[in-house]
Amino acid sequence: MRPPARPPRTVEHVADDNHYDVIVIGTGAGGGTLAHRLAPSGKRILLLERGDYLPRERDNWDTDAVFLEGRYRAPEFWYDGHGHEFPPEVNYYVGGNTKFYGAALFRLRPEDFGELRHHGGISPAWPIDYQDLEPYYTEAEHLYLVHGQHGEDPTEGPASAPYRFGPVEHEPRIQQLSDDLEKQGLHPFHLPIGVRLSQDALGRATRDSVCIRCDRVDGFPCVLNGKSDAQVICVDPALAYDNVELVTNARVRRLDTDSTGRTVTQVVTELGDGSTVGYSADVVVVSCGAVNSAVLLLRSASDKHPHGLANSSDVVGRHYMRHNNQALMAVSKEPNPTRFQKTLAMNDWYLGADDWDYPLGGIQMLGKSDAEQVRSGAPRWAGKVSPGMPFEVLAHHAVDFWLCGEDLPLPDSRVTLGSDDSIHLALDEKNNIEGSKRLLHKLDGMLADLGMHPHKLLDHSIYMHKGMPIGATAHQAGTVRFGRDPASSALDVNCKAHDLDNLYVVDTSFFPSIGAVNPSLTAIANALRVGDHLIDRLS
Repeated sequence: MRPPARPPRTVEHVADDNHYDVIVIGTGAGGGTLAHRLAPSGKRILLLERGDYLPRERDNWDTDAVFLEGRYRAPEFWYDGHGHEFPPEVNYYVGGNTKFYGAALFRLRPEDFGELRHHGGISPAWPIDYQDLEPYYTEAEHLYLVHGQHGEDPTEGPASAPYRFGPVEHEPRIQQLSDDLEKQGLHPFHLPIGVRLSQDALGRATRDSVCIRCDRVDGFPCVLNGKSDAQVICVDPALAYDNVELVTNARVRRLDTDSTGRTVTQVVTELGDGSTVGYSADVVVVSCGAVNSAVLLLRSASDKHPHGLANSSDVVGRHYMRHNNQALMAVSKEPNPTRFQKTLAMNDWYLGADDWDYPLGGIQMLGKSDAEQVRSGAPRWAGKVSPGMPFEVLAHHAVDFWLCGEDLPLPDSRVTLGSDDSIHLALDEKNNIEGSKRLLHKLDGMLADLGMHPHKLLDHSIYMHKGMPIGATAHQAGTVRFGRDPASSALDVNCKAHDLDNLYVVDTSFFPSIGAVNPSLTAIANALRVGDHLIDRLS
């Protein structure tokens, strides 16, 4: 039974007894959800978060502050494969990158768990299948308050229970878009989204709803806590238990092992005051995100693990994936006064098309453009937009799309450490892009029938890290893949390192492939699955 709620408790002074049953490093979709699962067990759990709580302030909803100034982005630079520095799209706060995600919470398709042939190569099979994860997908949807409607999307797998909340209703312009797509024989569906929303009969936010159906749902942190992020849904409720502690501004520098190399004995952590402390636990869980989890393991190299912790297979840091994404803006012939625009998606060409035998990917709505976003991208649109249409008018006619295609896990798309401890990220930006090109062509060819100006798909670059696609790391995955063969994977099917007895990795690092939907729900579901395994192990 859950104890009475009380304010979250953050440890300000480290206790003399630094041994725990479980240490979880990172509080995002993986680590935060895992902590929530373990909290009722009574085991002593320590959460280590590199950042602090995100400030709640008006700038949370300000386009200039969030996107143009990057006020909440980590103040660091990584290096691409050519040695050029770039600012990564990462945020170090309680709740991790879920503070800034769009809360689109999709299941992978059943086919994504098997081997899939793409135009650019093979997407490998997972060591588990859809049915192994299905009960946890259902739990994850309920936990994160996902609003949706199973059965609308013909590509989705079977669900053991309906969504606990019905879909977020379309506003009139998006309902018209849905109707127009159906007239073409397509299958648009309500986008599954995690929001703390109560709707009335007309789809409006009720008086007691936390979410107010505003136009800031995508990419902005929610100042009202109306978005289902890991801090609000999992971390704060977990901290209501006396056996769960959180240390913020705690940057884990390395993991040390015993003389056998089989057991992590110390989590060496630099605290906010500059001091360093060592923690230990029966089980250590790394949940820092695909890049930083790999970095931590590589940085923890030792005599017993000369190539990095858990890396006898040499896969740690390799097979990095981040989707082939395109953020685009169409110009509607009629005004688009929609505020809450992220309510529609379509996967008709997810696995192929009548004129193409390979997967293309999926289409979904982005949050609604505003004039500042349009203005920020205008130099890249020179010659494409009528000079007689002011930015404010253009934004009022904007309909915003997100196209998501699968990239493939290449060994040379990888994370490495420089001699100065700098992070290097190399990837092939042309990896499996033909399907994404064809998906764009499909959408472009429908614009006139959808009430849009034909051939007016504009690069919505504010969402795509202007001029530096490698910086768009929001969908990062891979780098510490799981599998049954220790020679080709770093983790077993329970996400425990093959090489160690008490080390787990529970974030999107474990993905062998990424599919073409947002990875967050799969990370959440897997954290619940691994949580059940750990409860069994600890008991």
